[in-house]
Amino acid sequence: MHFLTFSLRDMACWYGVFLFSIVAHEAGHALAAWWLGDATARAGGQVTLNPLPHIRREPIGTVVLPLLSFATQGWMIGWASVPLSRVWAEAFPRRSALVASAGPAVNLLLVLLSLALIRLGLSGGWLTHPAGHLPGLQSLVTGVHPGISSTAAEVLSIAFCLNAILLIFNLIPLPPLDGASILKLVIPGPLLPAYGRLLSSPQGALVGLVAAWVLFPRILGPLLGRILALVTNS
Repeated sequence: MHFLTFSLRDMACWYGVFLFSIVAHEAGHALAAWWLGDATARAGGQVTLNPLPHIRREPIGTVVLPLLSFATQGWMIGWASVPLSRVWAEAFPRRSALVASAGPAVNLLLVLLSLALIRLGLSGGWLTHPAGHLPGLQSLVTGVHPGISSTAAEVLSIAFCLNAILLIFNLIPLPPLDGASILKLVIPGPLLPAYGRLLSSPQGALVGLVAAWVLFPRILGPLLGRILALVTNS
């Protein structure tokens, strides 16, 4: 296994953005479930932006794998989850689809917020486009001055790119990803019980996750290029 050379500041910026983004994603699911009638996640303490309940539930996905992937690949991957009632989801499939949509909606909100702050920084003169090299995931923009503006540029670049990636990946309509559950909003009622059984099948989830992982790079390239253009062409 090859370990990259990286700075502690880069790792701190990446991990701070990563942890906040996935915690906000899962808190969105938990809050929507509570509002719509499933209090399971609220009882488990997941209706919160406090990362500790989420870390306790998924320590591998929220701590170990993100830091290991950054040390070896230069970017972070991981996961978190919230407990939801399968009985409730089967009884209210349309509501559970809305719960599934809440996580990606949070990532979309963070993409738009990051974009707004980046454009504000560019127009205000404390951020600029990188010169002399292609922008990367953590350097879509750079700070005009070292220090706070430089760190802010890195955090905003990572927040914009990472949440765009999380949004695209989670919308793939294959189980166990959110996109598969969101489809319950348009699937005819008589087919929902059979579709719900497919979503809850461990075999279906495994096959879907492998297929999504293979498919994702082909989807990500064109879509992410268009999304990044919102920053690089501004």
